[in-house]
Amino acid sequence: MAKSEMTLSIQLVPTTFGLAAVFAWGCSDFLGGFGSRRANPYFLTGISHVGGLVLALTLALSSHAAFPPVPSVLWAMLAGATGGATLSVFYGALSTGKMGLTAAIAAVAGAAIPAAVGILTEGFPGTVALVGFALAATGIWLIARPETGGLSARGLAIAVFCGVGFACFYIFIKQAGDIPAFWGAACSRFAALVAVSLIVAFGRHTAPMDAPRAGIGFAAGMLDVTGTICFIRASQTGRLDAAVMLTSLYPAITVILARIFLREHFTRWKIVGILAALIAVPLIATH
Repeated sequence: MAKSEMTLSIQLVPTTFGLAAVFAWGCSDFLGGFGSRRANPYFLTGISHVGGLVLALTLALSSHAAFPPVPSVLWAMLAGATGGATLSVFYGALSTGKMGLTAAIAAVAGAAIPAAVGILTEGFPGTVALVGFALAATGIWLIARPETGGLSARGLAIAVFCGVGFACFYIFIKQAGDIPAFWGAACSRFAALVAVSLIVAFGRHTAPMDAPRAGIGFAAGMLDVTGTICFIRASQTGRLDAAVMLTSLYPAITVILARIFLREHFTRWKIVGILAALIAVPLIATH
């Protein structure tokens, strides 16, 4: 195999894992958003973490991989607790219908912060990859932003909080090092479940939920943890900044599914955002 072919093959590994995470997280968000329409978002998030933990633990035990060292476990749990708590706050804010542009701000900040950390710690990724990062950020913004609604001071505060929380998840899970992906996902999901359970218990967010919506939450959690597993492998086999910017394109899948199954309107800017995301993928893959 020629050197150029070998380099391309190596680059395709993290890209493949990243795209798998995009699909899994996009499908998970679609199911989670659909399920929370008539359900308590905090309680539904807790159920989704149960589904994710069941799948991740099953995969970890069946893989017969050695249990990771304590430092890796602690980093994975810190990532899970941070990500789980942030997601519950984010979904809770979305359920009020007052988020305005905060969803887009949180998405872009959650990708930009760890991407900047990756550039600082791993060096300059190259001009072509940086153009891909810029296109990806633009695509995320156009896809995630609502067409109407202003930005209140409270909405801005929640957006910044959620963006930093999502960024911390990416950074912390990267710090877990070469932890087996299944164990990394299981440890992070366990911590996420504990964190969300505390929020549900102390915030008295319990509410009756029918079996179909509980099943939707459970399935969303299994897809979400699948995305986490793929992201862990993408960040382990490639650069953090590239893995984050690539996997952050998952809202494209969510809006496409909403268009197909819920007949939601596709605005011109969302189409532009999806095109920007598609162009960004091969550019990021050249890092």
